[in-house]
Amino acid sequence: MKPTRIRFLLMIALIGGLAGFVLASVMNGQAGRAVPVPYLAAFTLWLLALALFIWAYLAKPRLQRVPGSVPLAPIVAARTAALAMAASRTGALVAGFYIGLGVGTLPDLATPAGTSTVWSCGAAALGAIALVAAALWLEHLCRLPAEGDSQESGLDKVSP
Repeated sequence: MKPTRIRFLLMIALIGGLAGFVLASVMNGQAGRAVPVPYLAAFTLWLLALALFIWAYLAKPRLQRVPGSVPLAPIVAARTAALAMAASRTGALVAGFYIGLGVGTLPDLATPAGTSTVWSCGAAALGAIALVAAALWLEHLCRLPAEGDSQESGLDKVSP
């Protein structure tokens, strides 16, 4: 697997932002009101980001094979890397969507519903960005060392 590139995540966020902006514009044009966004969406994204940060923090010594820690099984490390890649892509899409939705709702900022939507979108977008940051850190921890670094980390030793 190739490492996730920031340019790719920005492209995904742009697609999500376009979708959010179109949804807000259509909703405002057809129904004349803002899209309701609950604060629970932001809470959920922040909770996912926290869980991924905790997973990365606890897995770091096991992935780096620090003396005294039990090494992570290779299949678990591979699944962790896949989780990190999926979380970064999903977080980028969701962050872009909520940013686009918030920007599309800016004309309704004078109404209480518009203000609530913009604040909810901002909190959710920040939570999704935190999720992307946690996922990128976890993905970085799951990378295999370069050829010359394998002796330093002890990854070249195969247990029977």
